[in-house]
Formats: sequence, C-alpha cells, structure tokens
Amino acid sequence: MQIPANLAQTIVDSRAYAAGDPVDEAFRTIRAEMPLAVAEPEGMEPFWVVSRHADIMTVEKQPDIFHNGDKSTFLTLKEMEPMVRFITGGEPNLVRSLVSLDGQEHKDLRAVVFPSVTPKALRGLEDDIRKIAKTFVAEMLAKAPECDFATDVAFLYPLRVIMTVLGVPQEDEPFMLKLTQELFSSADPELNRDRKEVNPAEALDGLRRTMEDLEAYFGVMTEKFRANPTDQVNSLIANAKVNGEYLNRRQLMGYYIIAATAGHDTTSNTTAGAMWALAERPLLFEQLKADPGKVNAFVEESIRWVVPVKHFMRSATQDAEVSGQKIKAGDWMMLSYQSANRDEAVFDDPFDYRIDREPNRQIAFGYGAHVCLGQHLARMEMRILWEELFPHLKSIELAGTPQRTISNFVCGPKHVPIRFTLN
Repeated sequence: MQIPANLAQTIVDSRAYAAGDPVDEAFRTIRAEMPLAVAEPEGMEPFWVVSRHADIMTVEKQPDIFHNGDKSTFLTLKEMEPMVRFITGGEPNLVRSLVSLDGQEHKDLRAVVFPSVTPKALRGLEDDIRKIAKTFVAEMLAKAPECDFATDVAFLYPLRVIMTVLGVPQEDEPFMLKLTQELFSSADPELNRDRKEVNPAEALDGLRRTMEDLEAYFGVMTEKFRANPTDQVNSLIANAKVNGEYLNRRQLMGYYIIAATAGHDTTSNTTAGAMWALAERPLLFEQLKADPGKVNAFVEESIRWVVPVKHFMRSATQDAEVSGQKIKAGDWMMLSYQSANRDEAVFDDPFDYRIDREPNRQIAFGYGAHVCLGQHLARMEMRILWEELFPHLKSIELAGTPQRTISNFVCGPKHVPIRFTLN
C-alpha cells in the first residue's frame, strides 16, 4: 500500500514537526488506515513507514535482519547520499556512531561505556548531579517571576551533567552546546551553523564544518586522556581497545560526538517539554506538589510526550515479513517513535498528558540492542531537577508561546517562556 503524497510529505517535513499537530494527525491516519505502508516523499528514496508500537518492537528485536548502518540512519534526500559518501570515504552516515553500527562492531563499542551507565554505577553520581541541579534551580529562582525555561535551564543543566561525566571543562560548555545545536538543527535558521535559511547542500556543508570543529576538539582530548587516563567517560573512549587496537578515527570521533551531543540534547528537549506541559496544566502541577512520589511517573510520561528522537531508519538485510507485509532485502524503513508513542492500541488517551499510566510502555529510547545507552542517566537527572525545583514553586504558567526546533529528526522545545511565583 502507498501512503498518500500529502501524508508522506507531512511526516518528513521539519516545519510540521515544529508545529506538532500536523504530524500527529498524519500519523493518526496512517496508524488507522495503513500502519505499515510505503511513503515516497519528493526527493527521497521510497521507504516503509513503521507506525505502530508493536511493529517497531518487532523490527528492533531483530537487529541482524534490520540494520542501522547499511543506509542513512535518518531521513535524507537522495541528492545528499553521494555527497555524504564522498565526505566519509564511502559510508552512508556522516557520523559513525553507535546508532549507525551493527553486529559485532556495535556490541564491542557499546561495551566500552556500558558498565559506567548502569543504574548501579550511576548511583554514585547522584550527589554530584543534585549539586548541579541546585545551582540551576537557584539561578532560575533568581530570575523570578519570568524566564525562558528552555534556554535558561533545560538546555544548560543536562549539558553541565553530561560534560561533567565526560570530562569536558565547564568553560567549553557553550562551545559544545553551539555545535550540538548545529548538528541536530541544520534546518532551523535560529540554530544551524550559518544562522539562516539554507538549502540541503548548504545544510550538509554546515554539518561538515561542525564535524571538523568537533573532531579537532576531541583529537586534542584523545591525546590528553591517553597521556593521563581517568575514570571519566571520554577517557574510557580515548583508551578503549578492541582486539588489542585503539578505536579507529571514525569510531573514536563518532563515539565522542554521540556522547557529547545526544548525551544532553534529548534530555534538554524532554525537560523543556515537561515544563511546557506543566505550565498548561495547573492541576497536574498541584498533583505533583501534593505527592512528590509521582515524579518518576512524570518523567516517564514526559519522555513519551516529547519523543525527542522522532525516528530512526533501518534497512532489511534479507527478505522478511512484518505484520503480514513482505519486506524485501535492501528496503529502507522509518521507525516512527513519534507515532508509536501515540499508538491507541498501547496508550489510553494517547493525546492526553497522564502520569497514571501503569505501566508506561513508551519506547522513545528505542528497544532491543540499540536501546539508548544513556537512558538511566537521563531519567536520573530529570528526576533530581524536579525534586529540587518543585518545593520552591507556588504556581507556573506560560508567559508567551513556546516554540519547537525545526527538525524532523531530533526535535523539542527551543523556547518555553514561563511566569512563576515562589513559595
């Protein structure tokens, strides 16, 4: 079955994701009428749209059949593919990170950091993260009665946490935030490299220049940590060996970049989106104030609600079948986490923000072999921030119109103006 052109165009349109409702409405129709069907947006290779929660889990459970890295791991125009392959020496993804790796290489590289990000390992970081949270809460409260929660808190607090974990000096945080936003927001003239509207070729060139800056920075860091190893994550990456050999340049830089960018940007998006939800729902805020034990449920629903990573792409390594549809070897597939986290078959009232979902089966972190490596750290830092902030607040409301990043890949609020009163 072919998805109608207007729906196919909507689900790849960066501005539709920034608006929010058009994408949700498009996927509502797709889930109901053509939950596993082919889209062919203008300028793109045709791809299967995997819109349902159950079907995404089916694909994610079979990483040997459905690969991440044989084709682009995210939506891209056909005209961009040869340019990317030229830049990378033949690879389809600009960054060779964990999200674009398969098989043994993925397992080997994931094992480098995994022991440091288990719930047990992270418990030792809780006091340090709480100190960081207290700092940003104090700075927010000093701005009373108004602030832009996204730019003043949500962008900066997760950034400080992950940079501390990685071993990046505090004075380099603005540089890392700038490059992260350039990397994930190439379609957004407020955040991209050139700070203007760009065509696809210009966007790719901006990404290339951002990559060069990141690689230059992490090249120096590699030398530093190999000379003086520590227990910080960037030192683990710098000194990691597979079969007795250091990671090659593409592996090394991809690891640094995914840790330093996705390690905070997705949490920032979710944190900003959670405040947006609270500012629109005074009864929810009162509920959380009355029962602080609901904060974990609030965090989990925030993750489902915001869905900071909108999709990942897969490609079939062999002929396969998903929900009765014949997938051919080489077919490209869009796993829409945005759609899956609104799936009526899994979530009651999926378009309502509810903290009474038990269990909350959100899959915004993915599932299976490629489930997000930093999911436990993300949950911890969000929980701690709300634990530190809520006792100080008497009321919250919007002080303007929030805005989302213009992106069809990683997208969340970039401005959340709020007005608040203190206890």
